[in-house]
Amino acid sequence: MTEWDIKKLQILRTLSERGTVTATAEALLMTPSAVSQQLSNLAKQLGVPLLEAQGRRVRLTDAAHLVLRHAEAVFAQLERADAELTGYLRGEAGEVRVGAFSTAVPALVVPAVRQLREAHPSLEVRVREAEAAEAYELLLSGDVDVALSLAAHAPTARDPKFTRVPLLADPLDVALPAGHPLASAAGLRLADLSGEPWIFGGSGPWSEITLTACEAAGFVPEQAHSAAGWTAILAMVEAGMGVALVPRMAAERGDRAGVTMRVLSADQPRRHVVAAVRRGAEEGRGVARVVGALRGVAAARA
Repeated sequence: MTEWDIKKLQILRTLSERGTVTATAEALLMTPSAVSQQLSNLAKQLGVPLLEAQGRRVRLTDAAHLVLRHAEAVFAQLERADAELTGYLRGEAGEVRVGAFSTAVPALVVPAVRQLREAHPSLEVRVREAEAAEAYELLLSGDVDVALSLAAHAPTARDPKFTRVPLLADPLDVALPAGHPLASAAGLRLADLSGEPWIFGGSGPWSEITLTACEAAGFVPEQAHSAAGWTAILAMVEAGMGVALVPRMAAERGDRAGVTMRVLSADQPRRHVVAAVRRGAEEGRGVARVVGALRGVAAARA
């Protein structure tokens, strides 16, 4: 029977994710030579070539991709076993680590933690703020158990490494200076703001969301100012420096007298918030309770 080495399979999976031996070594805190040696040993154990040269780099062979398809089922089953064992050993106690992007922490995670403290006081939830894309890297590396991210920047639902749970469609409202001529206009549409100076990030998820929403409304926004934090964006709007799309979860963090938030009357863009766990881990009692609490909070908001 072919020998399957879990540690070496994890190295192979990381190489598939990271793309290079050097990046794989950095992610796993190994040397590149150790990574190469482990993968060479795995190829000998399995009796198939796993890597082939492609210029100065290497790429996975068809046999390696076949091995990984089966390995994902093995990893998922190990997650289930670990979850069941943790539940058996700790009962209702335990620790669940949650990684979430900034606006999801006060809007979704904190209310869920409050509920869990009352219903399951021995379950400890540790929260780590992370960018939407970074949350999945933390989940894959085992640094968090539940990741909250945006669907547009997350792996697909068919990714065998994760189980995704849709949480919320967060509407995007328009932030206008209080004295703006359109601040009180009836039936405001995003296209009505095509000639305005816009404020949004220079890169990253929020830049893409703003550009996509405006392009769907038939125009490309003129970026007058660049900022990534909502405090800075709303301060510039209040100063009359431009307009911005703001997720409703972010707008709730504090009112500004000089900013008027307007709900778009038609074609309102939304960002979709999802939670994810490593496939198989959703059967663990603690993780299931945290995901259930997050779904409850999201449903109440909807």
